[in-house]
Amino acid sequence: MSVGETLVAIGLYGIGINTASFLAFAWDKHCARNGLWRVSEQTLLTIAAIGGTIGAFVAASRLRHKTVKEPFRTNLRLIAAIQAIALIALCVPEVRRVAWQFVRAAFS
Repeated sequence: MSVGETLVAIGLYGIGINTASFLAFAWDKHCARNGLWRVSEQTLLTIAAIGGTIGAFVAASRLRHKTVKEPFRTNLRLIAAIQAIALIALCVPEVRRVAWQFVRAAFS
């Protein structure tokens, strides 16, 4: 797989996981309003941790869901901070080179 194909795959994954994150928050909000079985906070945070942070923040803001609930809000912010640090680290050429080697080894 070329670097270009890898970047496309990462982009598609990002779109998919953030859509799933938004929908999970929307479903949980629906369930909360209607007295149905809720999506666990752990599930919502896990979806955010595997790449759905943007979808989680958009859903929380737009749907006004889980915006003041602690420690959920703090945990979501912590996940976002860790992801931001990882993205910044990937801007360092040596870190990026090692990360690509790891990805290639994992998927070859």
